Amino acid sequence: MRILLLQESDWITRNPHQQHHLIDRLSVRGHEIRVIDYEIDYRKKGYKIFEKRKIFRNVHKVIPEANVTVIRPSIVKIPILDYISILYFHKKEIKRQIKEFDPDVILGFGILNSFLGVHEAKKHDIPFVYYLIDVLYRLIPENYLQFFGKILMKKIIKESDLVLAINKRLAQFAIDLGSNPKKTKVLGAGIDLSKFDLSLDGREIRKKYGIKDNELLLFFMGYLYEFSGLKELAEELCKKDVNMKLMIVGDGDIYDDLLKIANKCNKIILTGRKKYDEIPKFLAAADICVLPAHKHKIMQDIVPIKIYEYMAMAKPVIATRLPGIVMEFNKGNGVFYVDKPEETIDLARKIDIEKEGIKARRYVEKRDWEKITDKFEKILKNLLER
Repeated sequence: MRILLLQESDWITRNPHQQHHLIDRLSVRGHEIRVIDYEIDYRKKGYKIFEKRKIFRNVHKVIPEANVTVIRPSIVKIPILDYISILYFHKKEIKRQIKEFDPDVILGFGILNSFLGVHEAKKHDIPFVYYLIDVLYRLIPENYLQFFGKILMKKIIKESDLVLAINKRLAQFAIDLGSNPKKTKVLGAGIDLSKFDLSLDGREIRKKYGIKDNELLLFFMGYLYEFSGLKELAEELCKKDVNMKLMIVGDGDIYDDLLKIANKCNKIILTGRKKYDEIPKFLAAADICVLPAHKHKIMQDIVPIKIYEYMAMAKPVIATRLPGIVMEFNKGNGVFYVDKPEETIDLARKIDIEKEGIKARRYVEKRDWEKITDKFEKILKNLLER
């Protein structure tokens, strides 16, 4: 198959998400993949006003043998005008790819370029699949534009040939926005058990960062959003007289704030961003993994892939009691819930780490990425045969 994927995030620099895992595997299986992406983090790098179209070839995110072509259309790097530039340059690029690449199917993971893509797909009788891994309109930084984002999502959902969701909560969200239940399916996140190997030894990482054998290590990885709850957890940990440390792998909005806390307290370890292939070793060093996010609207319906990766390394997880996460894992699967980030510390001291870690691993063992890719591939082929 020739697959064209549309998203409004940086395919190359952002951490692997659902689409990266699936697309790399489809590429290895011989499918030809092109991605139209967007340099979402340009605002944090300083303005260059205008960036010309770029093409990145032989790209892979999780599997070295993958060969994905990433096309980044021109962009006007001025807030608000950047959205207008998506409407113009991404539309132009989608038309160009339909003419030159002649895709068998188009996958949408964004809002604006998916809105453009579904209309072009209809014109050329190309099946369009909308894949929800987030409530996208809630991620729009300008609150006053979220209303319009929701309207566009409704239109995309109604016009798509198929809507996929990463969890049950998002599938129901799609149906509530007008998706036909018969054309709405759940295709969840997976795990590569060969990479998240229980035989990995975390002692080297613990030694490198000065973590003693008798110190309980809490672990978080990912983008450091303001609503992540990490500042509150770090500050509370520094106040308490406990034999515990918090390791944070990643960067983002609150990195500097966390650095200030870490400079005052030797219980907080910031590693910065690490390559995806290094993550299993860091997880091997951890005792308990955390997702202490505030009950922010962005977090209500999602289940971050990192939770499956925590569990694959047989680590118990402490997460905020968020609807999507509770619906996915319920109780008794090695996942524990708190109402506030600060409650994580006391709960961590009560958990039987080995026993609950085994439960966590068992839960994710049936979620092998290859099996999920099999399902995804079959879904796309069935769509083409209609």
